[in-house]
Amino acid sequence: MNIASLCRWKLEDVLTTSTVVPQLQALIQLQDISKIVFITLEDIIDESASRLTLHPVLLHNKVKWFPVSSFQTKSRLGNQVADFIMGCKKLRQIVREENIQMVIAHGAPAGAVAEKALKGIKLPYYVTSLEPHANYMLQSKVWSRHGLKYKFQKRWENLQKKNAAGLMPVSGKYKAALIREGVTAENIFVVPCSVDADMFRFNKQQRNSLRQQLGWQDAVIGIYVGKYGGLYYKEEAFAIYKQCFSIIPGFRLIILSPHPQAEIIQLLNQQQIDISKVYIASVAHGQVPPYLSAADFAFATIKSYPSARFCSPVKIGEYWANGLPVLLTAGVGDDSDIIQNEGGGALFNLQQEGSVERALEKIQAIISNPEHRREIPKLAAKYRSPRKIKEAYTYFFSRMEKQV
Repeated sequence: MNIASLCRWKLEDVLTTSTVVPQLQALIQLQDISKIVFITLEDIIDESASRLTLHPVLLHNKVKWFPVSSFQTKSRLGNQVADFIMGCKKLRQIVREENIQMVIAHGAPAGAVAEKALKGIKLPYYVTSLEPHANYMLQSKVWSRHGLKYKFQKRWENLQKKNAAGLMPVSGKYKAALIREGVTAENIFVVPCSVDADMFRFNKQQRNSLRQQLGWQDAVIGIYVGKYGGLYYKEEAFAIYKQCFSIIPGFRLIILSPHPQAEIIQLLNQQQIDISKVYIASVAHGQVPPYLSAADFAFATIKSYPSARFCSPVKIGEYWANGLPVLLTAGVGDDSDIIQNEGGGALFNLQQEGSVERALEKIQAIISNPEHRREIPKLAAKYRSPRKIKEAYTYFFSRMEKQV
């Protein structure tokens, strides 16, 4: 079987690395698959061998990388429309020229391209990493309800629910919502965003080395990995950091973010946080684990909005795999229920007075237990294992064979 694997991110994008590459790794292990044409959206087409080594899976003899050039004009909306149209055209071309029997779209925006491109073609497509993207962007105030982006994405998502051969939402809560909307339960298999447990495993040597470099050998270190704004708290996150400095003796902060460093410093200054007690860097995904090992707990300051319960933040799985308790916004994905029922962190709600303080007290209690670094990774193994990806494909492919 020949498959087109459709990704709407760049090869270097952290979402490609953390969510799509594990899918490719699972697919190449399946005997029924002969070829995978992996499609990415690139600012500049560079097919040099050095880029392929970013992800060793691309060097596998089953995988053929097909980069598509993104439009780069002054109109962002115009670029996105042009990218969508070109994406549909290129996908149809690949289906024809590569004798594709199935399309796998990674995320709802990629699913929109698959839905449009395959209209009138009797070819099954599946959507992985499924989340209600349009509602995310609306509820986090990135998009307007009356804007074209929201209207089109919402329409394409509704068509995916109706026409896709299979859906792989990232949370059990979204599966339940899809069933309430009329999607057949047999067409759904939950696959949370997975984590490479070996890559993110706690390393005591790296911990000691990095803490010594920072001069923070005896500190209690909190770490945040990711963006600010959009789906994530920005000013509110820095107010929480301020509370940590006030409540936790010897607190220090590591921020690993692509966010402009000058703005991060400005946000720290607004909270009157001593910059000498904060380490700021932007690093590649593969360079994150040593910093997690150096830390004592982690922040997952995702905005509180209704559809947040349907998400599966990659960072939580990575934090857990390293043994870090997570300070998480209440109501996020299945993870908030896991933390409430099984541990692995503490929940806060900015609408409730004293919530952050109580959550930080719980975090301090967890890190005072010498066993926590060995116990918390069990949550990553239980809920974020890449094994779920292979199980999902095995399930859907066996169903497809029965229907033939």
